[in-house]
Amino acid sequence: MEAFFESRSRSNWSYDTLKNFRQISPVVQSHLKRVYLTLCCALVASAFGAYLHILWNIGGYLTSFACFGTMIWLLSIPPYQEQKRVSLLMASAVFEGASVGPLIDLAIQIDPSVLVAAFVGTAIAFACFSGAAMLAKRREYLYLGGLLSSGVSMLLWLHFASSIFGGSAAFFMFEIYFGLLVFVGYMVVDTQDIIEKAHLGDLDYVKHALTLFTDFVAVFVRILIIMVSQ
Repeated sequence: MEAFFESRSRSNWSYDTLKNFRQISPVVQSHLKRVYLTLCCALVASAFGAYLHILWNIGGYLTSFACFGTMIWLLSIPPYQEQKRVSLLMASAVFEGASVGPLIDLAIQIDPSVLVAAFVGTAIAFACFSGAAMLAKRREYLYLGGLLSSGVSMLLWLHFASSIFGGSAAFFMFEIYFGLLVFVGYMVVDTQDIIEKAHLGDLDYVKHALTLFTDFVAVFVRILIIMVSQ
């Protein structure tokens, strides 16, 4: 991550930089449009799921397991069954929204503007880091994937340790901020990975939208927790 910010500060954000979009072929550009359109639909479905929780209090472990199950089901279906996979993605988004519903409900009770600020902040971060990944040289940040995977493993071990030995509020906030850093990094790496795979012929826009959706939700949840905790 440090290398990312250093390289961005050294970059010359001029017309020559913007011309890096020419590295992306028209086929890949069309693929990215489908990916981001599908991502937007998934976010709308997730908002609907959160609304269902607020109405009927359905969010919890059951919806979390249902979300995970539909994701696995989606990934097990071949790409040519497009309509079924899109439906499963939307169902997974609804379950994810319902699972995050308790946190969203708490934020609304404290201050509804916090929810709006968290979503806008996540959207801006997503646009900036995805845009940076597109403008960068091909495969420039893919090497960070191994580092970020180690970060996720560390997060899992931290969560496991805190659940067994207990943890302070400071330890919890460290876990939240560290997780935010990791998943912001994944926004960059996953965007470049999707572009690279598309150049190599992998145009599975449903799977790619699912990848970016999980990144977006992970960042949004952590930003919302930080803002609610203030």
